[in-house]
Amino acid sequence: MLEKTLGIVLHTVAYNDKNHIAHLYTEKYGRMSYAIPQTQGRKSKSQRPLFTPFSILDIESDYKPGRDIQKIKEVRPAEILQQIHYDPVKNSIALFLSEFLSRTIREPEANPVFFEFLHQSIKFLDIIEDGKANFHLCFLIRISGFLGFYPNIENYRPGDYFDLLNGISTSVHPGHAYVLSPDETFGFTTLMRMNYYNLHLFRFSRQERIQILEHIIEYFKLHHAGFTQLKSLDVLKTLFD
Repeated sequence: MLEKTLGIVLHTVAYNDKNHIAHLYTEKYGRMSYAIPQTQGRKSKSQRPLFTPFSILDIESDYKPGRDIQKIKEVRPAEILQQIHYDPVKNSIALFLSEFLSRTIREPEANPVFFEFLHQSIKFLDIIEDGKANFHLCFLIRISGFLGFYPNIENYRPGDYFDLLNGISTSVHPGHAYVLSPDETFGFTTLMRMNYYNLHLFRFSRQERIQILEHIIEYFKLHHAGFTQLKSLDVLKTLFD
């Protein structure tokens, strides 16, 4: 049956000589995979450029429940993004975050609240300038809440450790290797005060930002089974002096 939904592109991979497979997070179905013809005819040629990471699309598909790869009938942009795909910094952030989501969001189930968060986050990244160097850090902490392991720092006091394994701040060293020092914990907990509208108030050096990002990635690895190495991470680390 023909069904329409909004979809956000996560990534696209070659499948065979005739098709690519685009993985999207959709409003109606959660994560879905769609076949994208490569070069057969004018219509397929016009579709492929639409499927770049973080593109927001209107999709009409021949939807069949339980089918691993759905067939697209019609597709068009739902939002015209002005900067993400043309600004090299924002494009690098989009590539990194879309890859990150590809490794963490797997469920073929609708989550309208998370979809709206992702939709609005992409639109905000498209327009932000001051503070954009912190966008990905704030974004990752926010999605940890949707995944069920948002860090608990309610009882944080200066000098505490952060127990990455249990997701809490503690005044006593937890006795295992997955722990941040008091200085590292202070930087990590700073993220909890961030939102999209105050990003410009937080100043980090490139090295501080890399360190915080590495702590976040370690945290996800501990709490999300099957999380693997990110190919786009090295590119992101070279940004933001």
